[in-house]
Amino acid sequence: MTLERILIVDDEPQVRAMCAQALTGEGYDVLVARNGSDALQRAREESPQLAIIDVVMPGMDGIELCRSLRSTSGLSHLPILFLTAKRDITDKAAGYAVGGDDYLTKPFDIRELVMRVRALLRRASPTWFESEPRELTAGELRLDCSRFTVATPEKMALLTPREFELMYYMVKHPGQVHSSEKLLQKVWGYPDRVGSSDLVRRHIKNIREKIEPDPSAPRYIRTVPHHGYVLSN
Repeated sequence: MTLERILIVDDEPQVRAMCAQALTGEGYDVLVARNGSDALQRAREESPQLAIIDVVMPGMDGIELCRSLRSTSGLSHLPILFLTAKRDITDKAAGYAVGGDDYLTKPFDIRELVMRVRALLRRASPTWFESEPRELTAGELRLDCSRFTVATPEKMALLTPREFELMYYMVKHPGQVHSSEKLLQKVWGYPDRVGSSDLVRRHIKNIREKIEPDPSAPRYIRTVPHHGYVLSN
């Protein structure tokens, strides 16, 4: 049986060793790199199924590495879990904007890392929606499942892999209110009480900025106070 391959990128040897030991113990094939340039080369040569990337590194940082992976054929849908020692919200926003799937802030519980890796890998294959028509619609919104784009009468936008999965789920359930907890389970595949509502909020914000005529007064993805989000139909 072919082991799922995970790339760990961090300039701190202790962090690389801790993550590698834990994930190897879980049966994964682990690759390590100490900077973004080495990681990009290894990813192109060895095609991992998931990448764990430190944001702050000398030279090519994690944001630039993520951007490069997203533009590389065969790696554009690679699940990416960011690690950072910072709690600055701008770091998270930048990571989500370039296509990061999730964040863990150092120091973190290694068991939490393993749980998130398992969930991200379960959702890694883009083939889970291949039986659907090429285009799905909800009201005035059109989702192209072959090009990963979403279109409204006003705009057309290319979605990151996780943004696409989030929109796919909401387009399949228009008019229903979805809590952050529900979306973490249905879209990210996380078990109960794993992940943060901020993760969902940030991705919703990025999608709104791409498709809404006025993101501050959303027409397509509305917030239902104290309950969650609903896609207009």
